[in-house]
Amino acid sequence: MEFISVQNVTFQYDTQKEGRLVLDDVSFDVRQGEFVALLGHNGSGKSTIAKHLNAMLTPSSGKVYIDGMDTADEAVTYDIRRKVGLVLQNPDNQLVASIVEEDVAFGPENLGVPADEIRTRVDEALKAVDMYEHRLKAPFKLSGGQKQRVAIAGVIAMKPDCIVLDEPTAMLDPKGRQEVLDTIWKLNRENGITVVMITHYMEEAVLADKVYVVDNGKMLISGKPREVFSQVELMKKHRLDVPQATELCHKLRACGVEIDELPLTTEECTSLLKEVLR
Repeated sequence: MEFISVQNVTFQYDTQKEGRLVLDDVSFDVRQGEFVALLGHNGSGKSTIAKHLNAMLTPSSGKVYIDGMDTADEAVTYDIRRKVGLVLQNPDNQLVASIVEEDVAFGPENLGVPADEIRTRVDEALKAVDMYEHRLKAPFKLSGGQKQRVAIAGVIAMKPDCIVLDEPTAMLDPKGRQEVLDTIWKLNRENGITVVMITHYMEEAVLADKVYVVDNGKMLISGKPREVFSQVELMKKHRLDVPQATELCHKLRACGVEIDELPLTTEECTSLLKEVLR
């Protein structure tokens, strides 16, 4: 069943002059429990799509439905935002309290959740992102990866069915990136939370069930990661990368090396090259 349905959406900011649309006839679906990656270079419209998924923005034309609810219907905006949590690129923009556990409690408090239930939700959310032991620390003393995990915990505490993450690892070092990715993967696979992750790191998109690629406000290509990243020339034509393992083997194939299926990960690449060089 489709949890998210984006139907022929166009969007243009009111401050824009007549001209190119930010989103131009974009359509896609996300099923309950799926992990979807949304790719595109800077300015392609990815963040604008993210803001449509929890009704921060509504389409100029077309429709966005969240669990059957129309985001343009102001009567259900509150319900939509309870179902879809949004995590921004910079965690400092979402941390509002001086103590970690108070920050995570902020969302449920605003929903009017009883105090006992808030305590339970905060503890569960911090444990889900492996930050429970840091619950009494000041957020500014945490690393970038830890801050982002606290921001994710704040969304989890609101009990959403879906989390939309807008480039959640863009400002992190490799260790912080891995911490956040492990958290997102666990929430999706173990907790069944639907995940829409916007990223420009191709290696992150490999984890997804499905990949959508946006270019200049239009949907360029979609499919499973292997289907999308096998189209190396198309991606390059639109100034987009593919995983390093895929690109290496694509270049080897162009040099005459017999490679049937392009790998997605370093492990797949290593195994394939062992066979080829044997």
